[in-house]
Amino acid sequence: MLYHLPFGNTEISVDIPANYKVSVLKPQKIRTAVDEIKEIKRAISTPVGSRRLSDIAKQGKNAVIIVSDATRPTPTAKLLPPLVSELKMGGVEDITVIFGLGIHRKQTEEEKRAILGELYGKIKSIEHDVNNCVNLGTTTRGTPVDIFRPVVDADIVVCTGTIEFHYYAGYSGGAKSVLPAVSSKRSIDANHALMLDPKSSAGRLDSPVREDIEEAAAMPGIDFILNVVLNERKGVVYAAAGDYIGAHRKGVEFLDRISKVKVEPVDIVIVSPGGFPKDINIFQSHKALEHARNAVKDGGSIILVAECREGYGNRVYEEWLNLNRDEAIEKFKCGFVMGGHKAALIAALSKKVDLYLVSSLPDEMIRKAYFIPATLQDALGDSLRKHGEEAKIIVMPYGGSMLAAGL
Repeated sequence: MLYHLPFGNTEISVDIPANYKVSVLKPQKIRTAVDEIKEIKRAISTPVGSRRLSDIAKQGKNAVIIVSDATRPTPTAKLLPPLVSELKMGGVEDITVIFGLGIHRKQTEEEKRAILGELYGKIKSIEHDVNNCVNLGTTTRGTPVDIFRPVVDADIVVCTGTIEFHYYAGYSGGAKSVLPAVSSKRSIDANHALMLDPKSSAGRLDSPVREDIEEAAAMPGIDFILNVVLNERKGVVYAAAGDYIGAHRKGVEFLDRISKVKVEPVDIVIVSPGGFPKDINIFQSHKALEHARNAVKDGGSIILVAECREGYGNRVYEEWLNLNRDEAIEKFKCGFVMGGHKAALIAALSKKVDLYLVSSLPDEMIRKAYFIPATLQDALGDSLRKHGEEAKIIVMPYGGSMLAAGL
């Protein structure tokens, strides 16, 4: 039987003999909302734990809307117009969109145009600068809270985003639009160091990383959020707006219902992050590995199907790849380094399972990143020969949006 997995803007197919037991894990089939804009407006007009944004707007003269960058699938072009209308309804005309880059690269004009949609050239927009931040204090876990000055100076702060599983913050969305999106590098590094705690894993709201993020975001304050849950076609199936914790939790409840599945570990897992932009580079594609790792037995095989058109995706991560697997793991144990953490996590996983990467990258780049380079069919063939005729297989076409949880 043929199984299809997203790969960049296309897909790759694999033929699995019918005698093998195959389970396909996909988010619950939910059609894109009949009218995505209507669903977004519904959420804005019925906020969770908050006044309407138009009422909040009456208390300020200027507002910032923090949006995701090009590495995220958030349909910002659909979220912005109704938010801008709400702000203007409340009397605010001075509105700036801030691209929450965190420590990601700057964006091209094409990427900005795609993100802003019809508002490109019609609304002021700036990119986050990690070197232009103001310190607002320190969290109880010791994270310095340095926030982008234009956010601190704004009367009204609105955050947008997509709620997905996140391998150490539990879930994306909510206050992540502040930390890491518009924070300094030292703030980001300190917060991300909390991923060493065993509770910092996908699908947990009590992740120390998430708790630290939400404590930090209270310092500059978030006046309103608009978060969405997407289906595998990146269509909006649910929107939640209002209080940055209350509305976020509503979105999390919905996501868990459609995308968290308990599984018994199998011999072989074939996983795709879900295509572009989730597989833009190895750095981003790694998240799908974390979502799939509970589905495979120790000694099993994980085949990651990810185009990785931008290569490794992070300078520090790439530098760490000059270390062998054991060196990367030991270095990580000595202290958290943002970027280096991915090298250590992938190295550790590659010692537990056979880790294949099916991508557009040269074989030498793939091997350097602790993966085995192969075509999808060859990787499957090698794995089937190792695990035998009784091998059980799980296919996860949208691993970036799906969590395989242990029993």
